[in-house]
Amino acid sequence: MKKKSTKKTLLGIVISLCIILLVVGLFLFHRFVGKTKMNDDFVNGNSGGNLYNAGLFCEYDGTLYFSNPDDNGRLYAMDMNGDNLRKLCNDKVMYINADENYLYYVRNNSVQNASEDYPYFAYNNNSLCRIDHDGQNTKILDRDPCIYASLSGNYLYYLHYDTETATTLYRVCIDGSEKEQVLPYYIFTCCMVGPKFYYNNPNDGSLYSFDTRNHTSTQVLACNCYRPITTDGTNFIYQNVEDNFTLTSQNTISQDPLTLGSDSADVFTVAGDKIFYQKFDEEQPGLYSMNLDGSNVTKIAPGTYSNLHTTSKALYFKEYFTGEFHYVSLSNPTEVKLFHPGKLEDKK
Repeated sequence: MKKKSTKKTLLGIVISLCIILLVVGLFLFHRFVGKTKMNDDFVNGNSGGNLYNAGLFCEYDGTLYFSNPDDNGRLYAMDMNGDNLRKLCNDKVMYINADENYLYYVRNNSVQNASEDYPYFAYNNNSLCRIDHDGQNTKILDRDPCIYASLSGNYLYYLHYDTETATTLYRVCIDGSEKEQVLPYYIFTCCMVGPKFYYNNPNDGSLYSFDTRNHTSTQVLACNCYRPITTDGTNFIYQNVEDNFTLTSQNTISQDPLTLGSDSADVFTVAGDKIFYQKFDEEQPGLYSMNLDGSNVTKIAPGTYSNLHTTSKALYFKEYFTGEFHYVSLSNPTEVKLFHPGKLEDKK
């Protein structure tokens, strides 16, 4: 009887130890492995020019993350030279942001093409998501319709839609917590530089900064601008509303605006010392480049293009009427090539 009792006691101890180890293991996994990795500073997830143009391309640490036009806009990655193509998930994506640990994007599953210029909000299809760089562990940060997402440190600022308040400015922590309305109206969050983003005031067009550390707005330049772009918070390029949307340069030191040529710009972006823009002209539209001071205006391609995106190597753009994507090397921006990276099987 004593032997049987001893065996039962040992068995009970072993089972208890196994249960304890399992619980501790699950706790440690959740505490350390499953815990969101936070950023140490106000890292930004993509350039202002790219995010104004729907955020379909995003370069990070030698990898290009993009909405693949060959696969209905699904999320892909490849090396900057086009090698090592891989599908990360089956979502159609836009407003891609990246930091050291994650990718962030807005699902665009409600429309047929992730490069639509004016996508419509739709519940459960335009959710704000986070995913690992290798395409694992998708996490929904906001299930409501979202658009124009931009990363500032450990928070995403974006436009949120619901039936009660319509479109307003929201933020959410990258771990999915602290989702809250920031402003009861919408402003563009695209041009994020460190802890601040720059936007045109919807009332009078003046250029403002919004500080994400204390949620305060400050006028930067008295002008009537649209979609300003800056990389340093001092020198700005914007479309001048009062001058037929011509591109204008202005800085916070002299505050004297400089008109960059006479072309009206439909869309534009900035990369290094170059500005790329779509010239509005009913007779002879075209995609052009110029220097930051407006000199050396060069036609890249005749026709109408949208969704201008830049990386350290190339300019990507969409032909407006056909939906075809093209690209040019920044070192030789007159040699236009079709962008067809290929299509891979759906992720299981």
